[in-house]
Amino acid sequence: MHSEFTARRTAFRKLHESGCFVIPNPWDTGSARYLRHLGFSALATTSSGFAFSRGLPDLESAVGRDAMLAHIADIAAATDLPVNADFQSGYGATGEEVAESVRLCVETGVAGLSIEDSTKDPDQPLHELLVAIERVKAARAAIDASGAGVLLTARAECFLTGHPDPLREAIRRLTAYAEAGADVLYAPGPRTREHMRAIITAAAPKPVNILMHASLGITVREVADMGARRISVGSALARAAWSGFIRAAKTIMEDGSFAGFEGLVPGTELNELFKKAQPAT
Repeated sequence: MHSEFTARRTAFRKLHESGCFVIPNPWDTGSARYLRHLGFSALATTSSGFAFSRGLPDLESAVGRDAMLAHIADIAAATDLPVNADFQSGYGATGEEVAESVRLCVETGVAGLSIEDSTKDPDQPLHELLVAIERVKAARAAIDASGAGVLLTARAECFLTGHPDPLREAIRRLTAYAEAGADVLYAPGPRTREHMRAIITAAAPKPVNILMHASLGITVREVADMGARRISVGSALARAAWSGFIRAAKTIMEDGSFAGFEGLVPGTELNELFKKAQPAT
């Protein structure tokens, strides 16, 4: 299994060298195997998608490190594809604790992992820049010490935390995270082509991940033409599944109708798919 993870990590690194690829976010084993069936070249976990599947909010304190590590390991074992872990803010209050959590995350078999600079504290939603830089450095040191070749993605959460000048601050932070050792840069949340393009340009030559978590009228081709290396969808696929479930359940409860079942994928089709989509060995 170790050699298999090494091959996945090599393939994942190569994906970031040129072009642009979509890295969708499954929330469980079944969704991971279906995405593999469609032909995607890599997968990423979604902390919120997993939390929702457990009936929990998307918070480190709600899910917990052990549960998240077990989930990441499940996704990494579900297919033969490289997996990038959404590792929240690193599951640690200090740099040393972040480093230990990152070490454990690397051991799950991931090809990459991301560390965000959000605190989840509404009074101070972002870590101070110097603190955030030290956390990136701690994650970098832990990965380097492992010798695993895992890619480190550093996230600037400015757009998602209501920063008054999210573009300028995101660029300032991503530049600092690149200097601190991040391999990939990621500022989730911009909704315009102009903001996406500005981030990609400022981050160059580092590869940039762009989040497409809503229907913004922007295509994969357009994001690729901007120069992004990677496109993720966050919790959007999980929320798409929840949306269908909620509509169907409400139709039964409120209308006494089963119209929400119209157009469902047959169970036989899923049965045949999962017969073939066996776990990686």
